Amino acid sequence: MNTLFDKIWDSHVVDMIEDGPSQLYIDRLYCHEVTSPQAFEGLRSRGIKCLRPEKIFCMPDHNTPTHDQDKPIEDPVSKKQVDTLAANAKEFGLAHFGMMDPRNGIIHVVGPERGLSLPGMTIVCGDSHTSTHGAMGAVAFGIGTSEVEMVLASQCILQQKPKSMRIRVEGKLGEGVTPKDIALYIMKQLTTSGGTGYFIEYGGNVIREMSMEGRLTLCNLSIEMGARGGFIAPDQTTFDYLKGREYAPKGEDWDKAVEYWKTLKSGDDAVFDREIVFAAEDIAPMITYGTNPGMGMAIDGNIPTLDSVPEEGQTSFKKSLSYMGFAPGEKLLGHKIDYVFLGACTNGRIEDFRAFASIAKGRKKAEGVTAWLVPGSWEVRKQIEAEGLDKILGEAGFEIRQPGCSACLAMNDDKIPAGKYSVSTSNRNFEGRQGPGSRTLLASPLVAAAAAVTGVITDPRTLL
Repeated sequence: MNTLFDKIWDSHVVDMIEDGPSQLYIDRLYCHEVTSPQAFEGLRSRGIKCLRPEKIFCMPDHNTPTHDQDKPIEDPVSKKQVDTLAANAKEFGLAHFGMMDPRNGIIHVVGPERGLSLPGMTIVCGDSHTSTHGAMGAVAFGIGTSEVEMVLASQCILQQKPKSMRIRVEGKLGEGVTPKDIALYIMKQLTTSGGTGYFIEYGGNVIREMSMEGRLTLCNLSIEMGARGGFIAPDQTTFDYLKGREYAPKGEDWDKAVEYWKTLKSGDDAVFDREIVFAAEDIAPMITYGTNPGMGMAIDGNIPTLDSVPEEGQTSFKKSLSYMGFAPGEKLLGHKIDYVFLGACTNGRIEDFRAFASIAKGRKKAEGVTAWLVPGSWEVRKQIEAEGLDKILGEAGFEIRQPGCSACLAMNDDKIPAGKYSVSTSNRNFEGRQGPGSRTLLASPLVAAAAAVTGVITDPRTLL
């Protein structure tokens, strides 16, 4: 096979069960407040400790408010979740980046920016978007709460080895096309089940030329294609990004690490279970119109007509459009929107704020639009201020909030009201994902910014 996935996976296999799963060693476990309480309770009930506490890092993100973080959390459920994580981390001797800690943020933003997620690692977290860390050249995937307990106790997990897929994007991207658009385009082509059973390696010149932030966005959305995870072979872009970061190797250890990381690539003769190539020229700025991330279209396109949808999918297609208040064949350009959300583990990094500010600069937020601009970490917020982006955005009528998962999912204060339209840079547009009855249109930071300053769905290319 000789794929990079095989190299990393096979080097972490401790034992194999015949015709069954592998016992896989895990280099890094991330814990947040939603999926870890029962796992810690399981250890407690069995009277056991964490096997390798130095490999485990905890931080709250889903339930944290994005304002007044220096005050007690008002929502009792959120408060209990966040407090319980802090107590568990203390009891079991684990690193904990709590609210207001300068290292706090969304776990999938903080891991790479602190140098905790490194090439060649196996990384897990009780969260499906753990695939984000694959951008560092790691095999990273989400696990369930019982599996979190397994890793806490043994630093290993039982897993079936997925098949391997390579997706290449070749050519030259058009104006206004971002990594988010590439991901939404791939999902439109493959559907949300096209990656089921696979681990995806992304390649091609477009991926090689992509920034680290862009790669993190692309890998983040692998799970939305049904894949177990997605990753990109480490290269000079990866090394430059990691050098000097808090937990990255230093001095001689750095030189040794880079020598090893340079070997982490698929062989020229590598055989993948499936290979797909997309042409960059075919990709436009995208937006979703339905209730799964695969229901996307070019922003200046039309919603598919009913006769273009396979018969077995027509019932769910009609249900989805009914929920969204759209009609088959309709154009979305010019459609009024109510909310804009920039952030999440998908698009809460510095590059995303730069993109948003490039359109907001010299313009004003549209009246009647509520905009939540939420950095993925305190580090990102610090960068926003250092680059003066907060001033550009402030002059346009936007406010930078405190870090957290925010309006990605309705687990904190930032909920979209029923019936309202939200252009969101997050990863999921399921019914009620951003709040009961909310209507979510997934898009890039450029599309979100264009909607925020015009009040309607707008092609960002007309504003660039």
